[in-house]
Amino acid sequence: MYLVGEALIGEGAELAHIDLLLGNKEGPVGIAFANAVSQLSMGHTPLLAVVRPNLLTKPATVVIPKVTLKGMEQVNEMFGPVQAAVAKAVADSLEEGVFADIEIEDIVILASAFVHPDARDYNRIYRYNYGATKLALRRALEKFPDTKTLVYEKDRAAHGIMGFKVQRLWDPPYLQVAMDLVDMGKVAQVLKEVPQNDHVLIEAGTPLIKKFGLGVIGEIRKLRPNAFIIADMKILDTGNLEARMAADATADAVVVSGLAPTSTIEKAIAEARKVGIYSIIDMLNVQNPAKLIEKLKVKPDIVELHRAIDTEETAHAWGDIPAMKKAAGGKLLCATAGGIRVEVVKDALKAGADILVVGRGITASKDIEHATDEFLDQLNREEIDQFRVMTDF
Repeated sequence: MYLVGEALIGEGAELAHIDLLLGNKEGPVGIAFANAVSQLSMGHTPLLAVVRPNLLTKPATVVIPKVTLKGMEQVNEMFGPVQAAVAKAVADSLEEGVFADIEIEDIVILASAFVHPDARDYNRIYRYNYGATKLALRRALEKFPDTKTLVYEKDRAAHGIMGFKVQRLWDPPYLQVAMDLVDMGKVAQVLKEVPQNDHVLIEAGTPLIKKFGLGVIGEIRKLRPNAFIIADMKILDTGNLEARMAADATADAVVVSGLAPTSTIEKAIAEARKVGIYSIIDMLNVQNPAKLIEKLKVKPDIVELHRAIDTEETAHAWGDIPAMKKAAGGKLLCATAGGIRVEVVKDALKAGADILVVGRGITASKDIEHATDEFLDQLNREEIDQFRVMTDF
């Protein structure tokens, strides 16, 4: 038996985070247990979990400090409320039948505990570590999370201590605000006036990137740190290099032209996947987008059906979006771009569009906030709080 559990509970400096391993004494966890109590290191001295001096908890548990203990205040916190909390949580779990048919003398527990240097409230330290240990134990024994829960939740929440969220596109439709601008003052105005909303994406348009370089992504990020930012580079060559450049600039997605050589498109998609950003193929002037998608060895995350600004007087034609999604294996988002107005949004959504790309309809508006809200109203989608940190499963 070799089980893994983890839990984070609490807030502020007293926040508790427990990483837990549970396994047989004769297995790798047992060996690690013995090494922990016999091979001490300065600032990370492991300690046996006792409910009180002379009362060892069962199953036998060792508490391992994650953070170097640099002063007596931290040492006292680890050897006091943290140790007591972990020991009591294990003992209470035993009483509550959490270990069921497991022979407790055959197993041991490793509990790595976090104590922030600024933590001061012993009561909170105890309560948070108690709760985190009990939750981590249950999760280990239940083998939480199952793969279905993991895949469902992975894009819906952000890491609490990271301080920002990396937005993922799991709840279409979305509104993409395309900034084909060459004035940073205007860019700042648009970013300030476009409402904060989980269904708004920000595009650094091709003219904007050509004028200011990829450094403009960082400037956008300063004003909208949690935004999903698309680098519309329309890559035609060196697909892997330029996709990596977009990722290094903190873009969340990069655009490659559908007119590029197939190898360039595939390299851009593969590199985007490698660095964890979305790949977008702009199908401007591509005669048969579905056929192009079908022949690609690696499939894009998004296809943009793009009508050029110079041809916006022509009627909208979204193409066969279901055929494109089928060619991509079903997991594909489709964006529509080029002269999108409020009155055609419903038609685009009905045709299967997942992302509505709007440029001048918002950026050239006298009331940018109101214009954005008009498009968002057409999406008929409630804003979702993606910054869920400690969801109770």
